Amino acid sequence: VQLQASGGGLVQAGGSLRLSCAGSGHSFRSYSMGWFRQAPGKGREFVAHIHWSGSTNYADSVKGRFTISRDNAKKMVYLQMDNLKPEDTAVYYCAGQSSATHFQDQSAWGYWGQGTLVTVSS
Repeated sequence: VQLQASGGGLVQAGGSLRLSCAGSGHSFRSYSMGWFRQAPGKGREFVAHIHWSGSTNYADSVKGRFTISRDNAKKMVYLQMDNLKPEDTAVYYCAGQSSATHFQDQSAWGYWGQGTLVTVSS
């Protein structure tokens, strides 16, 4: 599976952005997909996960503001980010894995896209 993230940019606090992750490979629909982020000077942290069945999980810091979704026909995963805060500023990465039981742990993911930068100004 190859992944390519896009959609980052500069937005004011309270605004919205939608990140996209384009996947490839015939196994895409059976993969778990996720989003992680890495803020300046910090480690990479879990943001959201979507199982191949469609069930979702979120970090507490984004719950209620971010929504992960997928379109298997298009081999796309999305992260809708609303009510953005300056602390959401980070490079966002999409990730894929055939089975990501410990999805909050970045070591559970075998495939990564390049990052896309999200900057939220106050």
